[in-house]
Amino acid sequence: MTDVPERERFEAREETGALAGVVTYQLTGTIIVYTHTKVDAEFEGRGVGSTLARAVMDDARARGRTVVPVCPFLSGWLGEHPEYDAIVARSTRKMK
Repeated sequence: MTDVPERERFEAREETGALAGVVTYQLTGTIIVYTHTKVDAEFEGRGVGSTLARAVMDDARARGRTVVPVCPFLSGWLGEHPEYDAIVARSTRKMK
């Protein structure tokens, strides 16, 4: 997994260099908003999305960032990984 800040995304590539998946983001100060996760159809079902999710969350924790998970995939993944709760911004607003 590689951070490509000029494209505002993290990339996962296989050994041949083929792009397997990406997580896009917007960074403002220490707040990082993960906006979208996309896994190439050829790599679906191989755990690429989960590997990306863990890698971007570990990166955010290591850099002292607060995560805003806008991406539905990442939000769902975080629901199963409470070990990242301390760095995730959650809405406290109640919906009517």
